[in-house]
Amino acid sequence: MTKLTIKTGTEKDFFARGRRLAKAADRGEPIPEERIISFEDPADVMKLITVTRLALFRAVKEAPGSITDIATRLHRDRSAVKRDLDELAQVGLVTIVEKTLPGHGRMKEVRATATRFQLTAEVA
Repeated sequence: MTKLTIKTGTEKDFFARGRRLAKAADRGEPIPEERIISFEDPADVMKLITVTRLALFRAVKEAPGSITDIATRLHRDRSAVKRDLDELAQVGLVTIVEKTLPGHGRMKEVRATATRFQLTAEVA
């Protein structure tokens, strides 16, 4: 599994990392298998990783499944779980894939993209 980090950083940090990776690629060095989700404002990280969404991520990691199954396990309204999953999917913490079920239609299966992630925030 690739390393997943959620952190704060500036636009300058973003482009500096890109230049480092490009130079490493030019030298033929392997590119580290990691994903970084970066926010300029620590408040945006706090909006994304709420207590409820953290519990949701853990539930998905523990037992991937349909949105309905996950909502049932967490005793939450399906539409609220769907909204939270959409937010987590938008930044890449979970994937939602539509699967065809033999004989009875389709379902959206939710899986965690990492078994764990690291949060790093710097407040100036």
